[in-house]
Amino acid sequence: MARTRPFSETVVARIRREPALAKGLLDEAADAFLNGEPDVARLVLRDLVNGTLGFERLSRLVGTPSKSLHRMLSAAGNPSMDNLAAIFDALRHHLKVSLKAKAVAA
Repeated sequence: MARTRPFSETVVARIRREPALAKGLLDEAADAFLNGEPDVARLVLRDLVNGTLGFERLSRLVGTPSKSLHRMLSAAGNPSMDNLAAIFDALRHHLKVSLKAKAVAA
């Protein structure tokens, strides 16, 4: 039987190959967070960090130990708003994009 690689590894490989995907995922993470799906946002952010900055570099940028960042962005993580804002900001700067919140009628 052929071995397949885990989905997260596939996502990380695509993020590294396709900068537009990374930007789209950052947008999706922000959208998920603002729409009451923080668990989805954390998991998307985790894959995005793995495919771009890496947890060690993110740790240096935000001043939080990488082990703590791993826990924050896990399925059971619970990052503070300050930590989440710092993670979004580091990714936004790295990807050279800006994020704007826009209210849309439901």
